[in-house]
Amino acid sequence: MSDIIRRDPRAEWIARNRLHPLHAAMQPAQHSWMGPNGVIRKNPHGIGFIGPNGIKRIDRSGAQQGGATKRSAAVEVQLPLHQVPAPAFYISVVPDMVGGRLSSHDRDLLGLAHQLAGKDGAVLAVVFGEHKESAFATAGVDRLLVLEGEEFSGYAPEQRVQGLRAVDNQFSPRHWLLPDSRSGGGELGRRFAAALGERPATRVWQVKDQECIGRAGAGLQDLARPVARLILAAVECAEPVSETRHEALPVELSTTVARSLSRIEDLGAVAVDPAAIPMAEAEFIFSGGNGVKDWGLFHRTAQALGATEGASRVAVDDGFMARDRQVGASGTWVTARVYVAVGISGAIQHLQGIGACDKVVAINLDPGCDMIKRADLSVIGESAEILQALIAAVEAYRNEAKRDAA
Repeated sequence: MSDIIRRDPRAEWIARNRLHPLHAAMQPAQHSWMGPNGVIRKNPHGIGFIGPNGIKRIDRSGAQQGGATKRSAAVEVQLPLHQVPAPAFYISVVPDMVGGRLSSHDRDLLGLAHQLAGKDGAVLAVVFGEHKESAFATAGVDRLLVLEGEEFSGYAPEQRVQGLRAVDNQFSPRHWLLPDSRSGGGELGRRFAAALGERPATRVWQVKDQECIGRAGAGLQDLARPVARLILAAVECAEPVSETRHEALPVELSTTVARSLSRIEDLGAVAVDPAAIPMAEAEFIFSGGNGVKDWGLFHRTAQALGATEGASRVAVDDGFMARDRQVGASGTWVTARVYVAVGISGAIQHLQGIGACDKVVAINLDPGCDMIKRADLSVIGESAEILQALIAAVEAYRNEAKRDAA
């Protein structure tokens, strides 16, 4: 059996959050403690566990569940199921799904949708084309509608508007929510509003007391208006769903989507130099710190991965990277979908700067550093060996892809 300690960051977060409904269930039973006089006190009723027949069992060795062993953070957390069998109305959400997965902006939007849906409504997520997301249930999706077909792939805003109009005719949502982003949601939402003849509420950062509050005046003023049917929401418009899981039942359109006469030809994506992408807009960041000893190898790895380079403050102060590449509270706050930290211990300022990143991968020698605790995936070992193996794996993958294409 492996001696590697498996961690569940979500279970640890619930154990720290006293307001979470599952907080009490994640706390270890306290069987002994030291009294004010220094004498160890024991609770004889707290020892043991309830067996399958409802009879309390006591295991003095602590090997069975309920013993005095330390609580494992890998306990599977089963969130309460939120069901809406017969929705009184729908709140439709059209996430950006950058890279085929829900972004943090999309999850904020789903949180806002549940505020508007309440107990009687259901959140309907409309997704175009194939996706890689497997966590719609924990993100707050009650009904999932996937519009598949090559006509929706690539840059096809006109055809997507036709699909949304078909959804509007069948489900008649009370509100439409789209992210006011540069990833497509902002443009698609404005095109859809024009097609419906609706005046959308844009750059909305809060919905309260039947009013939409959006940014205006170059972000220096707030503009309040009654809740619109079509809302283009900004980042952090609401807290994402975290305390319930949802059914995410698949639904389908009863009619086929009409083909639109496209006036736009998609010529595909244009190759962009990762070094030219601003840090705040980069989707994939490969960041180095004090633990990087071979910076030439670091640059070659970043180039092989096609990632934008970043650095910790220590690496910048030592002159290994430019100041505009610094990540953290004293540098640039980043929102990358994937952030790889090589040899970065995880100072509080750096962790603040990557707080909005979706997935964090840490490569470090110290398994107890703060960056390892923050990471979704950790690799413990010498960075030079790991980077060389990573380059070899990327080259092998690309060579195999070329052979398959030939």
